[in-house]
Amino acid sequence: MSTVKFLFLCGVSFALTACSAAKTDEWFVSHSGNMPSEERIAMVAKGDSQDKVLKVLGAPSSVVTFDKNTWIYMSSDIKKVAFFAPEEIDRDILKIHFSQDGRVVAITRLDKASGQEVAINTDKTEAPGENPGFFRKYFGGVGQYNPLGGMNSQNRL
Repeated sequence: MSTVKFLFLCGVSFALTACSAAKTDEWFVSHSGNMPSEERIAMVAKGDSQDKVLKVLGAPSSVVTFDKNTWIYMSSDIKKVAFFAPEEIDRDILKIHFSQDGRVVAITRLDKASGQEVAINTDKTEAPGENPGFFRKYFGGVGQYNPLGGMNSQNRL
């Protein structure tokens, strides 16, 4: 009789946990990035100085390497379950472009839908000396081992 009760409780608990799969799905989502709140973003307008933007939004996630006048704030939600490949669920990007005198010129908002997939190039460039011949590969180290670390008998103490 206690075995039947145990199996019944196991079945009920399994059914209840199966119904809450949406809640457990959040356990596998990690948030990363530095996206300011909507209220703070609304406080920035064209013509504002870099100092004001820094005070209102904080430090940017990154500054474009070849254009120091473009600041990027970004955040993303990534789902990673066990050994499966990570999947990006959401992405939010705020790009603020400044003029040469440090004033906001343009504010652009991007999301995951506006992104593009970039194909990874798998071509290889071989460097000279990377593919040694048979004799160099198997006999190239013969005579190179020196147990005394390069010291001859005159340098010993």
